[in-house]
Amino acid sequence: MRSQNMPMIKMMLLTCLLFISSRLFAQNELSPRQTYPDLFEQVQMARIYPDSKSFVDAIPKKNPSEIMKVYNILKNKQNFDLKTFVNEYFYIPESHHAAYQSDIKAGIEKHLDTLWTVLQRDPDTASTYQTSLLLLPKPYIVPGGRFREIYYWDSYFTMLGLQKAGRTKTIKDMVDNFAYLINKYGFIPNGNRTYYLTRSQPPFFAAMVQLLAEHDKNVKLADYKDVLEKEYQFWMKGASQLGNGKAINHLVKLPDGTILNRYYDTSDQPREESYREDFEAAKSTRQVPATFLKNVRAAAESGWDFSSRWFADGKSYNQIITTDLLPVDLNTLLYNLEMAIAMANNEAGNKIRAASFNQKARLRKTAIMKYFWNKKQGFFTDYNWKNRSFSNQLTLAAAFPLYFKLATPLQAKAVKEKLARNFLKKGGLITTLTTTKEQWDAPNAWAPLQYISIVGLRNYGYHKLADTISTRWINLNISVFKETGKLMEKYNVVQPNSKGGGGEYPLQDGFGWTNGVLLKLMGK
Repeated sequence: MRSQNMPMIKMMLLTCLLFISSRLFAQNELSPRQTYPDLFEQVQMARIYPDSKSFVDAIPKKNPSEIMKVYNILKNKQNFDLKTFVNEYFYIPESHHAAYQSDIKAGIEKHLDTLWTVLQRDPDTASTYQTSLLLLPKPYIVPGGRFREIYYWDSYFTMLGLQKAGRTKTIKDMVDNFAYLINKYGFIPNGNRTYYLTRSQPPFFAAMVQLLAEHDKNVKLADYKDVLEKEYQFWMKGASQLGNGKAINHLVKLPDGTILNRYYDTSDQPREESYREDFEAAKSTRQVPATFLKNVRAAAESGWDFSSRWFADGKSYNQIITTDLLPVDLNTLLYNLEMAIAMANNEAGNKIRAASFNQKARLRKTAIMKYFWNKKQGFFTDYNWKNRSFSNQLTLAAAFPLYFKLATPLQAKAVKEKLARNFLKKGGLITTLTTTKEQWDAPNAWAPLQYISIVGLRNYGYHKLADTISTRWINLNISVFKETGKLMEKYNVVQPNSKGGGGEYPLQDGFGWTNGVLLKLMGK
């Protein structure tokens, strides 16, 4: 009798241990707001630090539970000073490259080469006390400035420069870090922070693996087949239960049965890294606060935070409707993911599964042509699934179907003409045709969108325009570097030799994707 019960007892013990370990694991990955209830809100709302991201990245000097115990004792005392308390119990991290001083006289190439070392982080090790950082097993490159962690879509454009610099091993390390995140969480978070665990970013992982496989003879797409499929499952979660005209998670099923994707975040609370900003902004909208904050967070997942692209009236942040829009760039990236999974399965000898994903890609391509090609504008635009209409906002997201070779020759010609006529400025391509205070609008320009547009045009033989954009962008980057000794997160391409502006935080320098794209374009 005893021997018959032993396997059951062992299984029960194992289940208990797994439950306990999972609880301990979850406790170590609480977000700052969960870790420091009330203290977090008080610090962020009091604007103890000019940048709301400072406190969420802070490193505690003592165990968080001990900090909270002291805080709860002291907070109601008459002489309690919040800023003094926070400075006593937390280290506020500096920018990753704060100590670095560039040598303008050494030239841009030397600066770019040096920055790889400045912006690289070693494999993460556990801190003495819990922080918001999600630990990664291999080295990686951070963007710079306030961005002290790896970022998802930034990293693809950083990798372009790493490839040009011959740093293939670093690319492999970063791809493996992303594979680690997919295996651990089921998706790639916005960045490796606990407060980013509610959303992802534009799914460039397949493009990263393709880049790595192209330049490392020891790597095949099939090596990453399983993680590519896991990421796909994240973006397609809920498809089987979706009715026509309904939405769930990242998915929308249109009246004709077509399923396409949108940006989405699982939380409807103010973003912890922009808590005060979101809390105050929610007061200025007619939307239900939870709906407004869902849309704000979804825009953060898009990477375009923020842009008139997401606004119902094309100009007002308080009319943000991100989750009502099907984005052309997101669905083009998912087409590439489907194609990559098909190719990976083909390499692995799984012909049936390869055929299945080829079919998914064909269906998505058909849907992209139907729902994103705006014949009236002669341009690819987003699609509003709620009111069943094309977006009126023209943006550089239109270049994505050219980059991934989805556009027809006639469509590519029409996009090329509009880029040359409406978007091309003295320093490159503006992001949108609308001038606002948002950083993803005119007059600002960003390295990733320059690169997507340049390569997209070259894919269809429009080398003259591509070269013009490339030359203007390179010259702008170099002229600002000669003036400041820095490469910037974004640039003003309307005014000569100008840095970008707008947005929720000061202009950042560093800067991972600017470095990567510049080096790639300089090397052609």
